[in-house]
Amino acid sequence: MRHHVHSNAPRFAVAAAVCLAAVGFAARNVTADDMLELVSGAKLSGKILERTAQGVKMEARIGTRTVTSTYPVARIKAIVANGKREELSAGGSSTSPAGTTPPPAARGPASRPAAGNASGLNADGNAKSKAQAQVQALIADAGRTPPDWFQATPLNYPQTLDLTFPQPPPQPGWDSQKNVGQFIWDVINPNPNRWKEGVRFVHHLLVVNKDNPQTVKRLMATLGGMYHNLLEDYARSAFWLEQVASRGPLDGRQSAMLAECYWRLGNRDAAVDLLNRSPNSLQTIKLWADMGETQKALALVDGAARSNSRPEDLWLLGGDACRIAGDYAKALAYYQKAAGVSRTQQNQRTIDRAKESAAAIQLFELSDVTKVPDGRYQAQSLGYEGQIAVEVAVRNKRIEAVRITQHREKQFYSSLTDTPRKIVEKQGVKGVDATSGATITSEAVINATAKALAAAAK
Repeated sequence: MRHHVHSNAPRFAVAAAVCLAAVGFAARNVTADDMLELVSGAKLSGKILERTAQGVKMEARIGTRTVTSTYPVARIKAIVANGKREELSAGGSSTSPAGTTPPPAARGPASRPAAGNASGLNADGNAKSKAQAQVQALIADAGRTPPDWFQATPLNYPQTLDLTFPQPPPQPGWDSQKNVGQFIWDVINPNPNRWKEGVRFVHHLLVVNKDNPQTVKRLMATLGGMYHNLLEDYARSAFWLEQVASRGPLDGRQSAMLAECYWRLGNRDAAVDLLNRSPNSLQTIKLWADMGETQKALALVDGAARSNSRPEDLWLLGGDACRIAGDYAKALAYYQKAAGVSRTQQNQRTIDRAKESAAAIQLFELSDVTKVPDGRYQAQSLGYEGQIAVEVAVRNKRIEAVRITQHREKQFYSSLTDTPRKIVEKQGVKGVDATSGATITSEAVINATAKALAAAAK
C-alpha cells in the first residue's frame, strides 16, 4: 500500500528553508540586451524569447553555454527590455529608463562572492566574473524555487518506510519497503517514470527530519545526487551540494559532482578551482578528462596507480581519457594494461570492461558513418549487469538514431538517453564522454555502437 498525496501546495519552500540561513549569492550588475530581476535578488541577462501573462521565457548566455528557462511572473520583480525597466507588482507595472535606481529588491540572505574566487573577480577581467555571477545567481534562484513539474508530481511512497532514515539501517538485510536508501536504490533509480516522485519524496524527508542535522545533511547530499544523476538539473544539484559543503568537507565523489555542475553551467574556473582542492578519486580523474584536461587526468592516473592495490581501475580511466582526446593508440595501451592483470573475484568486471573497450577502440577508425549503407545495424557490449544491445539507424551517410533494444541495467541514471543523443550529435563514437555516475553503462553503449558501425562499413 502506498501513501499517495497530490497537493497544490507543495512543501518545497519549507524544505528549502531548512538551509536558507547558509545560502547566499552574488547579484552583480550585468550588461545585456534584456534582463530579469527576480524577487530572490538574482539578476539574469540574455534574450527574452517569449512573454505571456504567466511568465517570461529567457535565453541566457552563461560562459560558453546557453541556458533557456521560463520564469513565472510571481518570481519576477522587474524586466529590462529595449532600454526600459518595467517593475512588476500586485498593483500593476511601471516603467523607467534602464540604469536608473529602482526601489530596493526583495533580498535573500547576505550575498557572497561567486564560487571559485574569493573576490568574484579574476585576471581575465569582467567577462568571466559576470559569467561566474550569473551561474551563482542561477544556482541560488533554482535552489529557492521548485521545478516546474513539482506541484503536479504526487508524493508517493510506501507507508512502511522509516522516514527517519537511520544510517546504517537498524535491521540487517535488505528491505526496500522499510529503508529509505534501499527504496531509492531499488524502486526510484531503475524507473525513470519515478525519478521526479523520488526527488519530491526526498524534499518531503527534509521537512520530516528538519531537527536532525546529520540526517538533513545526508538528505541534501541525496538531493544533490538525484538532481545531477537522474534529472541533469545541474543548478539545483549544485545548490544542494553547496549546502552539504557548508556543513563539512565534501568527499571525492561529491566534489567531482559539484565541480561538474559548475562546468556544465558555464563556470569552468569554479570547477577547476574545486577540483584542485578536492581529494583525488576516480570521479575527479574522469571529470578532468571530460573537461579536456587529458594530461592532468593521466598524471593523476599514473601517480595513483603506483601505490594502488587495484591499478587496473585507474588504467581503465586512463584509456577512457585518451579515447575522449582522440589518442586511440595510447587508449589501447592503457586498456590492454588493465586487461592484462591477474583476474580475481574483485577485479573481473574491470578486466572484462577493459577487454571490451580494447576491442571496440580498434574499430573506431572503421566506424565511419560515411562508409555505412542505409539500414539498421545491431551489436552489443558488456554493461554492469549484462550485455547491452543497441540498434543504429543510418540514412544518407548520417546516424539518424541510436536505440537501446535490450538491457538489464538498474543504476543507469540518464546514460541510456544521454549517450545515444551524444553519439547522434557527434555523428559517431569519437570524443563521446560517458555519463557521470553511469560510466559502465555509457561505455557499453559507445562500444556497441562502434561495433555496429564497423561491421556495417566492411
